[in-house]
Amino acid sequence: MAARILLVEDDPDLSKLAALHLRDEGWEVTVEADGTAAARRLGHETYDLIVLDLMLPGVDGLEICRRLRAAENYTPLIILTAKSSEVDRVLGLELGADDYLTKPVSLRELVARVKAGLRRSQQWQVVAEQDTTEVIRHGDLSIDPQRREAQWGARKLELTAKEFDLLLYFARHPGRVFTRSELLEDVWGYGFDGYEHTVNSHINRLRRKVEQNPAEPELVRTVWGVGYKFLPPEVDSSAQHAAI
Repeated sequence: MAARILLVEDDPDLSKLAALHLRDEGWEVTVEADGTAAARRLGHETYDLIVLDLMLPGVDGLEICRRLRAAENYTPLIILTAKSSEVDRVLGLELGADDYLTKPVSLRELVARVKAGLRRSQQWQVVAEQDTTEVIRHGDLSIDPQRREAQWGARKLELTAKEFDLLLYFARHPGRVFTRSELLEDVWGYGFDGYEHTVNSHINRLRRKVEQNPAEPELVRTVWGVGYKFLPPEVDSSAQHAAI
């Protein structure tokens, strides 16, 4: 069955060209130019992925993103922003967007990002179905892949969809060092040069939610000149013991 994509973009030229390229991949594409109409459509229809401009007439893209995630709708979401709109881009990611592209948009890259988003969504769904009983525990941290919930002790961690994917991936590979490019490929599903900052921004937000002191992280650590590693207490203490 063809993937269903909702493209919400009020620029008629961009929406026409983007829809054409997406349909050439065999996907079913619905286009909305108005935020209010898009929000209404999302209230009663389901899609496999959403491409969402942030600057829209009616309800803006940030509000649509907020409503979706508040309703626990974790459909993969790619936001489109102007190059100068760094604040909106960060807000979109904070509200739960999985990825972003800056305008002017490369249609070739948009297609690649959509492919990656659909592929990762399918992979994570398969993993979650296989992990019906597995709850990953590292000290006070527990991660339930099936429910897509993470807790630190009795405190539920309020993670975006991509933050959860990143934490889950780290927790499945404790102690292993990953480059930014590896994380981009394995968690986001693509490996474009120059987009390592996407990883950096998600790492920073994840640290603010799981670290006692994000300025001096103990769980998600930077390996200078290489990338990052997840070092839960039991792995850290065993490494220290081995070094003695």
